[in-house]
Amino acid sequence: MTKLNADMPDSKGYFGEYGGQIIPPELVKVMNDIDEAYEKVTKTAEFQRELHQLYTDYVGRPSPIYYAKRLSEKLGGARIFLKREDLNHTGAHKINHCIGEALLAKFMGKKKVLAETGAGQHGVALATACALVGIECEIHMGEIDIQKEHPNVVKMKILGCKLVSVTRGTQTLKDAVDSAFEEYLKDPVNYFYAIGSVVGPHPFPKIVRDFQSIVGKEAREQFLVKENKLPDVLVACVGGGSNAIGLFTAFLDDSSVRMIGVEPGGKGLDTDQHAATLTLGSKGALHGFECYNLQDSDGNPLPVYSIASGLDYPGVGPQHCHLKDIKRVEYTSIDDSECMDAFMQLSRLEGLIPALESAHAVAHAMKIAKTMSPEETILINLSGRGDKDADFVANYLSL
Repeated sequence: MTKLNADMPDSKGYFGEYGGQIIPPELVKVMNDIDEAYEKVTKTAEFQRELHQLYTDYVGRPSPIYYAKRLSEKLGGARIFLKREDLNHTGAHKINHCIGEALLAKFMGKKKVLAETGAGQHGVALATACALVGIECEIHMGEIDIQKEHPNVVKMKILGCKLVSVTRGTQTLKDAVDSAFEEYLKDPVNYFYAIGSVVGPHPFPKIVRDFQSIVGKEAREQFLVKENKLPDVLVACVGGGSNAIGLFTAFLDDSSVRMIGVEPGGKGLDTDQHAATLTLGSKGALHGFECYNLQDSDGNPLPVYSIASGLDYPGVGPQHCHLKDIKRVEYTSIDDSECMDAFMQLSRLEGLIPALESAHAVAHAMKIAKTMSPEETILINLSGRGDKDADFVANYLSL
């Protein structure tokens, strides 16, 4: 754990002003029991041994770092490297914390694991992990996302999870979270809510961060071996923020490393069709914790939009909010057209089809690479592959 992370969150689950447990009193004990079990169970040799074995032999870790030579040369300027989380089993970074959460649920004796999903990557990863450890799994997903992410929907069903279509509200990620949490409240003693990002009430932002921190730990070691120095810039997309915090955590005390989180600018920040929470949001409570969020004058979450289903969330992880406030991480946005251009360029120059979520990070890296020298380096967290998005992109671009 880095110095900047050492005391975060505090005992009440706060990262500076953000986080906590904004939940009914009867749920506080349930959350604290999860925190106590997490702190006890995950420190045992038995848990760590099983987790490491599954990361190595099942997930396929460590994921490699790849130099995107043709893309770098076309842009001119900084050399661009990719942390290949797209090569993980199930195709994204989500498997890192899903394996950890499913193992924790097993060690705690839970009967069913519940979760929400947007793009379906968390849903597929959790259904996979639950099949692996033998626990019942139920995934809630917005109807719009179900239609958009058909390949992941099919995978979840094949893996044996119960898929609940959420047809209320915007029928996207925020409503899926509401629906899944309501189901969880019916029996929090026997159910385990496996949150899909570094959001929600304490201890979930900490738990997901810790499991995802393997991305940054690996990347730091690998880059030092490959380049004999640290990257000059880290870039990752930010919806809830798990893949970004996973990469950033190991570098927080390296003042020479610039970090950039990229939010979905959608159809423009001057419209209401975006999900640029850290860019345009304000502090408020959402889904059991305090964070920057996009809200109306009464504090209710606003509808949000992104071409990438995994990024259309009106809030963001509390640690990201704190890192923004202390100016350790910069946050910016990329719109749909820039995202789609990066998606196609990476596909056709490097033979790598990225998830639309990850393409936001690629797009911003492409933009800043041109302003940097060839001696400088950018490391992107390529958080997922684009199999799930291929049909949507083909229709969108009339390919």
